[in-house]
Amino acid sequence: MKIISLGWGVQSFTLAAMSALGELPKVDYAIHADTTHESQLTYEFAQKWTLWLEERGVKAVTVKPDNAEIINKWGGVSIPIYTASLNKGDGQTQRQCTSDWKIVTMRRWFQANRNKEPIEQWIGISIDEFQRMKDSDVKYIKHVWPLIDLHMTRNDCKKWLTENGIEIPPRSACTFCPFHNTEEWRRIKTIEHDWNEALLVDNAIRKVRPLLESFLHPSRKPLDEVDFRTAEEKGQLSLWDNECTGMCGV
Repeated sequence: MKIISLGWGVQSFTLAAMSALGELPKVDYAIHADTTHESQLTYEFAQKWTLWLEERGVKAVTVKPDNAEIINKWGGVSIPIYTASLNKGDGQTQRQCTSDWKIVTMRRWFQANRNKEPIEQWIGISIDEFQRMKDSDVKYIKHVWPLIDLHMTRNDCKKWLTENGIEIPPRSACTFCPFHNTEEWRRIKTIEHDWNEALLVDNAIRKVRPLLESFLHPSRKPLDEVDFRTAEEKGQLSLWDNECTGMCGV
């Protein structure tokens, strides 16, 4: 079975669209492991483009974890939160969310539907992210990276989508992911649903670990107190606006 791991982000959606338009072989399924915590924009995009894929022979399937709670019944937290302690210093917890919410959920579907066939799992990693490539840790799944084989970057994916008249999807990630950079947090803050969910999670994890305070942002401040302005917005003059010939670093 050929299956795309469809996160509804730029790269994985490009794989699905290329298969749908015949530029890559037809896959049996495109599986979205829905954490239930994606951006509102991602859910809207998926709703809009699922039918388009299926009309062109790519079956889109959504699977969800049995439990996607941030804090489990034992007080553990799946996401890699930032911690602060006067005695032990700063730290960060291990990430369990990808395994618990995505990998386990998807493999449960594989086992129920593969009829003992091996799985060729297409993963949307482009050449500018090659360091994320990892072989499968189970024998019945073989990971393949078509974008790597095509020497495509994330920008190449955007270009391909545009040239084929296809909308570019928003970035796919949980609203409260601690790995968001400043640009992503700024974007999330403009989407009321996403920002409210992030604030709820940030407040919920604050005292979840004994003798520690926990945060979503690496500054170890409450999310609604973090200054997401750029240096220019804070009043720092840009050194690039004047006199630059555009040849720096060439």
